[in-house]
Amino acid sequence: MNRVFVLLGSNIDKEKNLPAAVRMLRQRCRVKIVSSVYETVPVGREEQPCFWNVAVLLKTNRTAAQLKSEVLAKIERDLCRVRTEDPNAPRTIDVDITLFNNDSFDLDSTHHIPDPDLLKFPHVAVPVAEVAPGLKHPETDEPMEEIAGRLMHEAEEKGELPLRKCAEVILA
Repeated sequence: MNRVFVLLGSNIDKEKNLPAAVRMLRQRCRVKIVSSVYETVPVGREEQPCFWNVAVLLKTNRTAAQLKSEVLAKIERDLCRVRTEDPNAPRTIDVDITLFNNDSFDLDSTHHIPDPDLLKFPHVAVPVAEVAPGLKHPETDEPMEEIAGRLMHEAEEKGELPLRKCAEVILA
């Protein structure tokens, strides 16, 4: 059984789409833990609504490629995800494999596992660290809580508030 961390994000009808994506994941995989919801500022294209992001730990017998094509891509299609040339465009839902077991590999020509954004952005690292603080990054061997702490500290030193926990939002 594969242990997979998936990051979900939405900034179009997020109040509807994020819970729907979690429900769809539960229907197709064994969801073990869902992080808190974090409101995050957009990256790369700031003139759009804030995102809601969550990390989900799931178990599946599927390979990473199967999970992406059979489950995650279907969730994005079902929730009307429209891909454009702009990777930072608003979206109904974004569902990405962040970690797959303790593996390191290229899933396809544009996706590396572990997701490189895990070492770059608090909106990726903080939800994963909430779910698995002591889990070590497969390439750096650094615990998730240290990665998240470092990224938050760097953002705060720049005067940025990259995310906040939305305690009032609960995803069952």
